[in-house]
Formats: sequence, structure tokens, C-alpha cells
Amino acid sequence: MSENTTGLAPWLRELLRCPVTGTTLVDGVGPGGQPELVSTDPDRPLAYPVRDGIPVLLESEARAV
Repeated sequence: MSENTTGLAPWLRELLRCPVTGTTLVDGVGPGGQPELVSTDPDRPLAYPVRDGIPVLLESEARAV
């Protein structure tokens, strides 16, 4: 997941954290090919959608990985 799939500036992505676990987020691609941010928590990895270049960091929008 080293490719920037979200369109977010690298410095901004580095500042963002998972609102549930507090872990860092990495770029990812969802099941339908849409960009998302994925938490690096080994016990509870969650993926958050990125819509129109804006990360939606709400627990209710997250999907379990």
C-alpha cells in the first residue's frame, strides 16, 4: 500500500489517526476499487472511505478489514 491512492498530501496523511484505535492510517483500496485509509492496528484494523478527496473518519462509516 505504498502508492498514494487517496490523493491526500503525504504530510496530511501522516497527521491523521484512526479515531477508534489511535493508530496511523495508510492508503488503501476498498473492495469496489474506491480509495480508503486503513488503520494499522493489528487487533482491530478498520478502513475509512475517502470521498471526493476527503477522508470520512467516522466509526459508523468504517468497515472491518
